[in-house]
Amino acid sequence: MGVTYILECADGSFYVGSTTNLTLRLEQHARGHGAAYTRSRLPVRLVWSEEFSNIGLAFAREKQIQNWGRAKRIALIEGRLDDLSALARGRSGRPADE
Repeated sequence: MGVTYILECADGSFYVGSTTNLTLRLEQHARGHGAAYTRSRLPVRLVWSEEFSNIGLAFAREKQIQNWGRAKRIALIEGRLDDLSALARGRSGRPADE
């Protein structure tokens, strides 16, 4: 099993990761033994996660979400899945419909 997750850091930024053991990974982040990005932004809290049948799928989802802008990540966290396509960005970084 694999899990993709989003953490909200103390500075309000988001960290996207994937793991085979979410409980252990969250403990590592909390102790400052997670990613370098979160280490300097403690405390962190889990705001979203999604399970997959294997870590490869979870990693692919992680990479997809890492390319999203903040508004699209917030829509995912809030469960506003119908808003995701409208928030897609073009190569310029602006919403695709601009």
